Amino acid sequence: MNKFLLIGGLVAATSLSTAASADMLDDIISSGTLRCAITLDFPPMGMRDENNEPAGFDVDYCNDLADALGVTAEIVDTPFPERIPALMSGRVDVGVASTSDTLERAKTVGMSIPYYAFENAVVGNEEAAMESWEDMKGKTIGATAGTYEAIWIEGQIEEWGEGELRPYQTQADVFLALSQGQIDATVSTVEVAEANVNSGNFPGLKIVDKAPMVPDYVALFTMRQEYGLLNYLDLFVNQQVRTGRYAELYAKWIGEGEPADLTIQNVYR
Repeated sequence: MNKFLLIGGLVAATSLSTAASADMLDDIISSGTLRCAITLDFPPMGMRDENNEPAGFDVDYCNDLADALGVTAEIVDTPFPERIPALMSGRVDVGVASTSDTLERAKTVGMSIPYYAFENAVVGNEEAAMESWEDMKGKTIGATAGTYEAIWIEGQIEEWGEGELRPYQTQADVFLALSQGQIDATVSTVEVAEANVNSGNFPGLKIVDKAPMVPDYVALFTMRQEYGLLNYLDLFVNQQVRTGRYAELYAKWIGEGEPADLTIQNVYR
């Protein structure tokens, strides 16, 4: 046998062996800790309770995932614009942060099947003359930078040919600016809109209308090459639905109504 072919084969085998051993699922289980990126200014999905402890749907979801893996959950408070950078820099293992499963994001990270779906609402300052979503035309609209809502608003402003989008770092910053009259309106999930308007923390706001947006399906995410972990996340989401835990968490944190159907007939689950 040609010695160069033999050496080349050994190098290739060593490389394959090294790649095969680099498995994030095994690493998480071995470490005993699952680090979850969660946005804690996005009630009722992520927030802090009266004791300043992380709470909400996404927090419970991370804890459930950690329990399934037999490890301890570590909640890493991660603002929306920092979710993917936190993963790419190695600060977290998984995102459980109401992250829209866009094709653009999937170029960078691996995304599970959807674990939740949102509809969106227009929230306005009571001083702004608004009765329907179309009354946002020409207004100054705020949103958290890089979110599904911000992208949709930007498209509407471009279509209308008037108005202004002001990006903010966090959802709390958006609602504070809206309450203070720095912006006229925002678009957020129905759940977050109701939680913030009813909280009393942001006076002078009202829910104006539903936004005519495609439901916002959100996914768990991790490194895109981690097929073993991604397969596990898919199965975990599936188990949450079929065991009734998804509905249980919805009743606990959202309350009224029925959780969104995460299935697509004859396609998903």
